[in-house]
Amino acid sequence: MSDTSMDTQPAKHSAEAVRLDTEAARLDAADELVASSTYASEAARLDAADELAVHREKFVLDDDTVYLDGNSLGALPAHVPARMADVITRQWGELRIRSWDESGWWTAPERIGDRIAPLVGAAGGQIVVGDSTSVNVFKAVVAAARLAGGDRDEILVDATTFPTDGYIAESAARMTGHRIVPLDPAEIPGAAGGRTALALVNHVDYRTGRLRDLPGVTAALHAAGALAVWDLCHSAGALPVGLDAHGVDLAVGCTYKYLNGGPGAPAYLYVAERHQARFDSPLPGWNSHADPFGMTPGYRAAEGALRGRVGTPDILSMLSLEAALDVWDGVRIEDVRAKSLALTDFFLRCVRAYAPEGRVASVTPEAHAERGSQVALRCAEAPAVMAELIRRGVVGDLRRPDVLRFGFTPLYVGFADAERAARVLGEVLRDIPAA
Repeated sequence: MSDTSMDTQPAKHSAEAVRLDTEAARLDAADELVASSTYASEAARLDAADELAVHREKFVLDDDTVYLDGNSLGALPAHVPARMADVITRQWGELRIRSWDESGWWTAPERIGDRIAPLVGAAGGQIVVGDSTSVNVFKAVVAAARLAGGDRDEILVDATTFPTDGYIAESAARMTGHRIVPLDPAEIPGAAGGRTALALVNHVDYRTGRLRDLPGVTAALHAAGALAVWDLCHSAGALPVGLDAHGVDLAVGCTYKYLNGGPGAPAYLYVAERHQARFDSPLPGWNSHADPFGMTPGYRAAEGALRGRVGTPDILSMLSLEAALDVWDGVRIEDVRAKSLALTDFFLRCVRAYAPEGRVASVTPEAHAERGSQVALRCAEAPAVMAELIRRGVVGDLRRPDVLRFGFTPLYVGFADAERAARVLGEVLRDIPAA
C-alpha cells in the first residue's frame, strides 16, 4: 500500500465518524420532535380535563414563565394587593389603634389558625398563627420535652431535617437537659423507647421530596410513651396531613410556600387539644397571658392554643396571609393531592423522554405513598443548569451541590407547564457539557 493511501485512511475514518454523529443527531432530533408532539398533546388533554385549572387565574403569573418554585415561595394571589391597600389605608391609616378591636387585629392569630386547620386535618381551636417556623419549633420541642417529663431525656431528631430544625432542637436540648439522637426518619419507630421524650420529624424532606410516614411514626412514638412533633413546611397545602386523625401532639409549619402567604409570612403552631392545659411555652409573652392588658408582673397562661402566642403579632403579614387563604375556599385538599401526583408522574415521564441519558437521576421516590409535591433531580452540573433554566423561563431552585428542585403547586401549575419544563431541561442539558 502506498504512503498516499495510508494517509487517506484516517481522513476517511474521520469523515465516516462525522457522518455517523450527524446521522445520530438527526435521529435524536427527530425522536425529540415526536416526543415533544406526543407529550404536548397529552398535556393539553390533561389540562382540559383538570377541574383545578380554573384556580390558575386567581394568581399573578407570567405567560412566558413556568413557575416551579412554589415549594420555596408561593405565587401572589391576585386579590391580595387590593385587600392590603384597605388594610394600610383604612384600617391603619384611618382607624389606627381602633383596628385592634374594630378590624379584628387582636384575634387574627387564632382566627387565621382556624382557616389553616382544615388544610392540615385539624379541628378549630388548635392552631395559632405567628412568629417564624424556627421560633415555633423551639416552642414545640421545649413544650413537648416538658410534657413528657419523668426520666425521658432524649430527643430523636430527623437527621436529614432542614438545618434550622436541627439547630433549634440542639439548643432546646441544652436548655432542658436532654440529649439529641439524630436518626434517619425510617429508624425512629424502632429507636423510640423508655427514655424518648419526643421526636422532631419533617413530613416531607426539603431536599428530596420524600414523604415520611406520619401515621406510622406517630403511632410508634406513642407506643413508646413519647410525643410526636412534625414540621409541615413542605406538606401543608400540598397533601392531606391528618393531624387530628393520626393523633399528632404538636406541629409547626410555614405559610409562604404552598399556602401562598407571601415572603416572610407568619408560621403556625398546632397544639392538640388534649395537651393544651399542660402546654408550657418557653416563651411566655404578654400576648399569651390570660389577662394581657392586666399588665401584672406574674405570668398566667391563657386557655387553649392561645398559649402559643408570644408578642405583638405582625399584622400586615398576617392579614396578607389571611387574604391569600381565600384561594382555598371550596378546594378539597384530596383533589390537590390527586393532581400533585399526576403532575409529578407526568413530569418524571417527560424528563425520561427529553433528558439525555445519564445526565439526571430522580432522588424523589416513585411510589406515591413516599412522594411529596416536588421532584428533585440529581445533576452534576446543577448550578449551571438551574441558572440557564431560569434564564430560559423555567424557574425551579437549587440545593447544593447537585440537586435541581421543581415544586408543583396544583392550584396554578398545569400539565403544559410540566411538559415545557422537562423539554427545556433536555435542551439545557444538551447545551451544557457534562462534567
